[in-house]
Amino acid sequence: MKTLLLTGFVPFLDNPINPTEVIVKALDGQTLGHYQVVSRVLPVDFSESAVKLEQYMDEVEPDVVISLGLAAGRTKITPERIAINCRDGAADNQGVKLQDAPIAEDGPAGYFSTLPIRAFVDALNEANYPATISNTAGTYLCNNVMYAALRKIERDGTKIRAGFVHIPASHELAVQNPKLPSWSSRDLEEAIATIIKVLD
Repeated sequence: MKTLLLTGFVPFLDNPINPTEVIVKALDGQTLGHYQVVSRVLPVDFSESAVKLEQYMDEVEPDVVISLGLAAGRTKITPERIAINCRDGAADNQGVKLQDAPIAEDGPAGYFSTLPIRAFVDALNEANYPATISNTAGTYLCNNVMYAALRKIERDGTKIRAGFVHIPASHELAVQNPKLPSWSSRDLEEAIATIIKVLD
Protein backbone atom coordinates (compact mmCIF):
# COMPACT_ATOMS: atom_id res chain seq x y z
CA MET A 1 0.00 0.00 0.00
CA LYS A 2 1.31 3.41 -0.98
CA THR A 3 0.88 6.62 1.01
CA LEU A 4 -0.69 9.86 -0.15
CA LEU A 5 -0.26 13.11 1.74
CA LEU A 6 -3.40 15.21 1.25
CA THR A 7 -3.35 18.81 2.46
CA GLY A 8 -5.91 21.57 2.81
CA PHE A 9 -5.93 25.01 4.41
CA VAL A 10 -7.58 26.67 7.38
CA PRO A 11 -10.14 29.42 6.62
CA PHE A 12 -8.76 32.67 5.17
CA LEU A 13 -9.81 36.16 4.16
CA ASP A 14 -13.55 36.52 4.82
CA ASN A 15 -14.36 32.81 4.49
CA PRO A 16 -15.82 31.37 7.72
CA ILE A 17 -14.85 27.85 6.64
CA ASN A 18 -12.47 26.32 4.14
CA PRO A 19 -13.95 23.34 2.27
CA THR A 20 -10.46 21.95 1.68
CA GLU A 21 -10.09 21.48 5.43
CA VAL A 22 -13.43 19.66 5.52
CA ILE A 23 -12.42 17.38 2.64
CA VAL A 24 -9.00 16.38 3.93
CA LYS A 25 -10.37 15.61 7.38
CA ALA A 26 -13.14 13.48 5.85
CA LEU A 27 -10.69 11.48 3.72
CA ASP A 28 -7.99 11.09 6.38
CA GLY A 29 -7.18 7.43 7.00
CA GLN A 30 -9.20 6.13 4.07
CA THR A 31 -7.85 3.64 1.56
CA LEU A 32 -8.60 4.86 -1.96
CA GLY A 33 -7.33 2.83 -4.86
CA HIS A 34 -3.68 2.00 -4.18
CA TYR A 35 -3.27 4.67 -1.51
CA GLN A 36 -3.67 5.18 2.21
CA VAL A 37 -4.61 8.83 2.74
CA VAL A 38 -2.81 10.84 5.42
CA SER A 39 -4.26 14.33 5.77
CA ARG A 40 -2.81 17.52 7.19
CA VAL A 41 -4.13 21.09 7.37
CA LEU A 42 -1.83 23.99 6.54
CA PRO A 43 -1.84 27.54 7.92
CA VAL A 44 -2.61 30.45 5.61
CA ASP A 45 0.80 31.96 6.23
CA PHE A 46 3.33 32.75 3.50
CA SER A 47 6.27 31.52 5.60
CA GLU A 48 4.79 28.76 7.73
CA SER A 49 2.72 27.03 5.05
CA ALA A 50 5.79 25.89 3.13
CA VAL A 51 7.68 25.02 6.32
CA LYS A 52 4.80 22.91 7.62
CA LEU A 53 4.32 21.16 4.29
CA GLU A 54 7.98 20.19 4.16
CA GLN A 55 7.78 18.92 7.74
CA TYR A 56 4.73 16.82 6.90
CA MET A 57 6.47 15.40 3.84
CA ASP A 58 9.41 14.33 6.01
CA GLU A 59 7.07 12.91 8.65
CA VAL A 60 4.70 11.00 6.36
CA GLU A 61 7.23 9.99 3.68
CA PRO A 62 4.50 9.91 1.01
CA ASP A 63 4.64 8.51 -2.49
CA VAL A 64 2.34 11.30 -3.68
CA VAL A 65 1.43 14.76 -2.39
CA ILE A 66 -1.84 16.41 -3.41
CA SER A 67 -2.54 19.84 -1.97
CA LEU A 68 -6.01 21.33 -2.19
CA GLY A 69 -7.00 24.98 -2.29
CA LEU A 70 -10.20 26.98 -2.52
CA ALA A 71 -10.75 28.95 -5.71
CA ALA A 72 -14.01 30.72 -4.89
CA GLY A 73 -15.64 31.77 -8.14
CA ARG A 74 -14.44 28.82 -10.21
CA THR A 75 -17.17 26.44 -11.33
CA LYS A 76 -14.98 23.39 -11.94
CA ILE A 77 -12.35 21.28 -10.20
CA THR A 78 -9.07 22.54 -11.63
CA PRO A 79 -5.82 20.58 -11.32
CA GLU A 80 -2.97 23.03 -11.70
CA ARG A 81 -0.32 22.64 -14.39
CA ILE A 82 2.39 24.93 -13.00
CA ALA A 83 3.58 26.81 -9.92
CA ILE A 84 5.61 29.99 -10.36
CA ASN A 85 8.33 31.56 -8.22
CA CYS A 86 6.26 34.50 -7.03
CA ARG A 87 4.33 35.54 -3.92
CA ASP A 88 1.88 38.37 -4.40
CA GLY A 89 -1.66 39.11 -3.30
CA ALA A 90 -3.91 39.63 -0.32
CA ALA A 91 -2.57 39.54 3.21
CA ASP A 92 -2.21 36.11 4.81
CA ASN A 93 -3.77 35.26 8.17
CA GLN A 94 -0.86 36.93 9.96
CA GLY A 95 -1.47 40.18 8.10
CA VAL A 96 1.60 39.75 5.89
CA LYS A 97 1.10 41.16 2.40
CA LEU A 98 3.73 40.46 -0.25
CA GLN A 99 4.20 41.96 -3.68
CA ASP A 100 6.43 40.61 -6.46
CA ALA A 101 8.34 38.53 -3.88
CA PRO A 102 10.14 35.34 -4.96
CA ILE A 103 9.39 32.13 -3.10
CA ALA A 104 13.02 31.08 -3.49
CA GLU A 105 15.71 33.61 -4.43
CA ASP A 106 17.78 30.92 -6.15
CA GLY A 107 14.84 28.87 -7.42
CA PRO A 108 13.68 28.31 -10.99
CA ALA A 109 10.91 30.39 -12.52
CA GLY A 110 8.44 27.55 -12.18
CA TYR A 111 7.75 23.87 -11.61
CA PHE A 112 5.31 21.71 -13.52
CA SER A 113 2.99 19.37 -11.63
CA THR A 114 4.15 15.76 -11.70
CA LEU A 115 0.60 14.47 -11.16
CA PRO A 116 -1.41 12.95 -14.04
CA ILE A 117 -3.60 16.03 -14.34
CA ARG A 118 -5.06 15.12 -17.73
CA ALA A 119 -6.14 11.74 -16.36
CA PHE A 120 -7.63 13.52 -13.34
CA VAL A 121 -9.75 15.74 -15.58
CA ASP A 122 -10.85 12.84 -17.78
CA ALA A 123 -11.89 10.74 -14.77
CA LEU A 124 -13.78 13.62 -13.18
CA ASN A 125 -15.66 14.51 -16.35
CA GLU A 126 -16.51 10.85 -16.92
CA ALA A 127 -17.99 10.77 -13.41
CA ASN A 128 -19.98 13.95 -14.23
CA TYR A 129 -17.84 16.23 -12.08
CA PRO A 130 -16.94 19.29 -14.21
CA ALA A 131 -13.17 19.69 -14.42
CA THR A 132 -10.49 21.31 -16.54
CA ILE A 133 -6.75 21.88 -16.32
CA SER A 134 -5.77 25.31 -14.98
CA ASN A 135 -2.63 27.05 -16.15
CA THR A 136 -2.42 29.42 -13.21
CA ALA A 137 -2.33 28.55 -9.53
CA GLY A 138 -2.20 32.27 -8.79
CA THR A 139 0.47 33.87 -6.61
CA TYR A 140 -1.09 33.38 -3.19
CA LEU A 141 -0.75 30.49 -0.74
CA CYS A 142 -1.86 27.76 -3.14
CA ASN A 143 0.91 28.52 -5.60
CA ASN A 144 3.28 28.93 -2.66
CA VAL A 145 2.82 25.39 -1.32
CA MET A 146 2.77 23.77 -4.77
CA TYR A 147 6.10 25.41 -5.58
CA ALA A 148 7.53 24.50 -2.16
CA ALA A 149 6.60 20.83 -2.48
CA LEU A 150 8.10 20.45 -5.94
CA ARG A 151 11.23 22.36 -4.97
CA LYS A 152 11.75 20.13 -1.94
CA ILE A 153 11.38 17.02 -4.10
CA GLU A 154 13.97 18.36 -6.55
CA ARG A 155 16.31 19.34 -3.72
CA ASP A 156 15.99 15.98 -1.96
CA GLY A 157 16.27 13.96 -5.16
CA THR A 158 13.21 11.86 -4.36
CA LYS A 159 10.65 10.38 -6.74
CA ILE A 160 7.60 11.74 -4.95
CA ARG A 161 4.90 13.01 -7.31
CA ALA A 162 3.24 16.25 -6.28
CA GLY A 163 0.88 18.94 -7.42
CA PHE A 164 -2.12 21.05 -6.61
CA VAL A 165 -5.87 20.93 -7.19
CA HIS A 166 -8.19 23.92 -6.82
CA ILE A 167 -11.82 23.34 -5.87
CA PRO A 168 -14.91 25.54 -6.13
CA ALA A 169 -16.69 26.90 -3.07
CA SER A 170 -18.99 24.66 -1.07
CA HIS A 171 -22.68 25.41 -0.55
CA GLU A 172 -21.88 26.51 3.01
CA LEU A 173 -19.85 29.42 1.63
CA ALA A 174 -22.52 30.27 -0.93
CA VAL A 175 -25.07 30.82 1.84
CA GLN A 176 -23.34 34.13 2.55
CA ASN A 177 -22.84 34.93 -1.13
CA PRO A 178 -25.75 33.60 -3.21
CA LYS A 179 -24.05 34.52 -6.50
CA LEU A 180 -21.01 32.36 -5.70
CA PRO A 181 -20.81 29.15 -7.78
CA SER A 182 -20.77 26.22 -5.39
CA TRP A 183 -20.79 22.44 -5.03
CA SER A 184 -22.10 20.25 -2.25
CA SER A 185 -19.51 19.12 0.28
CA ARG A 186 -20.36 15.53 -0.62
CA ASP A 187 -19.63 16.08 -4.32
CA LEU A 188 -16.37 17.87 -3.54
CA GLU A 189 -15.25 15.01 -1.31
CA GLU A 190 -16.24 12.36 -3.85
CA ALA A 191 -14.51 14.25 -6.65
CA ILE A 192 -11.23 14.32 -4.74
CA ALA A 193 -11.62 10.62 -3.94
CA THR A 194 -12.11 10.04 -7.68
CA ILE A 195 -8.79 11.64 -8.61
CA ILE A 196 -6.92 9.72 -5.92
CA LYS A 197 -8.24 6.46 -7.37
CA VAL A 198 -6.72 7.44 -10.74
CA LEU A 199 -3.20 7.22 -9.31
CA ASP A 200 -1.16 4.09 -9.97
